[in-house]
Amino acid sequence: MDSQTVSRHTAEPDAPTAGTLKPNALGVLGILFFVLSAQAPLTGIAGAAPIAVALGNGPGVPAAYLVAGLVILLFSVGFVAMGRHVVDAGAFYTYIGKGLGRTTGTGSAGLALFAYCTIQAAMYGLYGAIVSGLVASHTGLDLPWWLWTLATMAVVQALGAAGVEMGAKVLAVFVLAEFSILSVFALVTLFKGGGPEGLGLADSFSPSAALDGAPGVAVMFAVASMFGFEATAIYGEEAREPRKTVPRATYLAVAVVTGFFALVSWMLISSYGASKATAAAGKALEGGDGAGFVFAPIAADFGGWVGDVLPVLLATSLFAGILTFHNSANRYLFSLGRDRLLPLRMCRLNRRHAPWTAGCVQTVLAVLLVVPFALAGKDPVLTLFSWFSGVAVLAMMLLYLLTSVSVVVFFRRARLDTRPWNTLIAPALGALGIAGAIWLILANFTTLIGGERTTALWLTLSVPVVMGLGLVAARVRGRGVAAADG
Repeated sequence: MDSQTVSRHTAEPDAPTAGTLKPNALGVLGILFFVLSAQAPLTGIAGAAPIAVALGNGPGVPAAYLVAGLVILLFSVGFVAMGRHVVDAGAFYTYIGKGLGRTTGTGSAGLALFAYCTIQAAMYGLYGAIVSGLVASHTGLDLPWWLWTLATMAVVQALGAAGVEMGAKVLAVFVLAEFSILSVFALVTLFKGGGPEGLGLADSFSPSAALDGAPGVAVMFAVASMFGFEATAIYGEEAREPRKTVPRATYLAVAVVTGFFALVSWMLISSYGASKATAAAGKALEGGDGAGFVFAPIAADFGGWVGDVLPVLLATSLFAGILTFHNSANRYLFSLGRDRLLPLRMCRLNRRHAPWTAGCVQTVLAVLLVVPFALAGKDPVLTLFSWFSGVAVLAMMLLYLLTSVSVVVFFRRARLDTRPWNTLIAPALGALGIAGAIWLILANFTTLIGGERTTALWLTLSVPVVMGLGLVAARVRGRGVAAADG
């Protein structure tokens, strides 16, 4: 096998329902919109930035985004190198399996599904609460949050079944809307010279500012905000010229997301003044409206109408993220079915070459994760959103770490790419950075989920438990397939 070889997993010949996802369906921009929607930029800014500023390193938060972006960029170098030789909708589990063995790879697939399904369920909780509030305030119709969530699940299922191109078009509209208003605010603030204390470049990006307060908390929230960029590889099978499209989309996504979060958070702090931003963020959180820290300066620049538009954009931001993680999870299920690690029915495609059975199963999983919170009468924001988003970030960081190690092992063994920077140095540095991020998340997990220590402990333990169950299931399934083949 030479350096240009691309490995594609194909269906077993005795699997009439198996197939391949629609090829040549997405270009760089199409994949980029899936990635950006997974980041849910307005949600990331409105949800994470106020907490990072108040509890982290205050005006030094923009520097935390740059640090997180650097770690993700180092990870991406090896991730892209592996992607040139392995193209599969299973992405992480396939990559990990190539370097660390099939059993470890398959076990990590369970962890990936756990991460994608829990982050989607978390978004459903926040989405339902926001939509319920919006409808009640504008129409007087006061319906419980879970009704809007269940109705949206049906819409997401329909869009997922309509094909990847339709999903990309819907996401493009939503992502451009939220990106536009935040970007315009940031650029207007930048070009007018900042807020009452000026731009405050040194206040946000100097080493002393970056290390002030609790920088670990800020970096933790910055890393959490970049969740989902790895979707570039998941859509490799459906990309045009995946060996070129996926690397370009990956690097572009990391650059855009890092630059966007750093710039917008910097301009938010500047709009208040570096000396007052921390107090303003703390006051917004104490009042139960952290998003107000973000919305207030935007409304001050553009007018009161923004106060009506931004909550709607926050809801569409969450919807875009939900649709993206639905597509990511059902492609994992599809790939596992095609590899006979799940029933072959899982890789059944509809007429649009979209995963049908896998999509239905993913929707059922979402229902099973959300309904217990509704039946128990739990607050969807303080429990469902906070708990599941935290545990999803922890699970995904572990997958990043395993992937980085797998890249090093794979290229030391296969020698398909002998570039030291791409296959050894950058992945190793990325692994160290990700290990540091995992340590920060564990050390501050109670803050991340906004819950009690006991809850944090149970959620933390769920990650190794899921990984362990995946490893056991992989061994059992592997023996069963071997016996059937024999």
